[in-house]
Amino acid sequence: MKSALKHTLRLGLTALILVMLVLFARKVNWHATWVGISSASRTMLVIAALLNIASIVVKAIRWWVFLRPVGATSFWLAVKATFAGAGLNNVLVANGGEAARVVFVARSAHIPSATVLATLALERLFELVGYVTLLSLAATFLELPHTLERVKPFAIALLVLMLALLVWLLRRPDVVHEPTGPKATTVMGRVKHYFASLGRTIGAVSSLPRFTAALLLSVAAWALQVATYQMTARAAHFPMTTVATIAALLAVNLGFALRATPGNVGLFQAAYAATAVAFGLDRDQAIAVAFLIQAQQILPVTLLGVALAPEFIFKAQKRRRDDEPGAIPSHSREDRRANVPAE
Repeated sequence: MKSALKHTLRLGLTALILVMLVLFARKVNWHATWVGISSASRTMLVIAALLNIASIVVKAIRWWVFLRPVGATSFWLAVKATFAGAGLNNVLVANGGEAARVVFVARSAHIPSATVLATLALERLFELVGYVTLLSLAATFLELPHTLERVKPFAIALLVLMLALLVWLLRRPDVVHEPTGPKATTVMGRVKHYFASLGRTIGAVSSLPRFTAALLLSVAAWALQVATYQMTARAAHFPMTTVATIAALLAVNLGFALRATPGNVGLFQAAYAATAVAFGLDRDQAIAVAFLIQAQQILPVTLLGVALAPEFIFKAQKRRRDDEPGAIPSHSREDRRANVPAE
């Protein structure tokens, strides 16, 4: 019964979104939009695409910061998995590529999925920290559209909660409780064991140097995204100021983890155009720029992701012999809890 209700609600939400996108599309001057797209500078679009790729590499480095202490020391593996996941996100809804990243690394590095998921959870947390920090600062010091101004109190409250969580992770007791007794045989027991392993890993890899590095990398990644948007607007000869670009970036990412359509196509254009109009700019030109942004974001990344994904998908999964499921490899324990520095 619950499954049927969830399915019905999902279909209803999808139908509502499609209706909204159709209504949005009917109001677009597609001729003017196409003129804006076709007249864009190809050289500047290539530069924008390279900036976007650089931002994904920075995100891969951020993930690698947390992967190294659990035994996945290959930087190239982190890069490949990040691009593969980003490529899959462009063709799946609800950020389905993130789950694939866990599978990719777990198979390639022969590390339990609970361990990899813990590192990904921290990496995504710092992505959100970077976004909320940017939103809070922009809403405080810049003139933003009313829609973004209204979420300022919620953004600040969320930022405080996330900072409190990070402080708690750093100040928690150093003792990591390992599971004892026989292995769980029931489904609920295995689920409990899985999430216990996930929690232990998050606690064990949390350290001030890693958090500092992740925060700086988050700032760099969002700065590269701002540069990507701004360069694309300039390529299309669209007079988007830096403040307007920051506002548009915040608006199109307001849903953050929620992607109602593959690549958020349609919703992205609507949010970007609404922000541009709030700054007194032309709506149809803004839609053209939004399509260009998504084209140079989606096409190169998806091609790279599809090219890299088969290497992970078809690789045989091997199980570690010396580590319990979900445990951190003994040779890569947090150096705060051991005398040997982790590498």
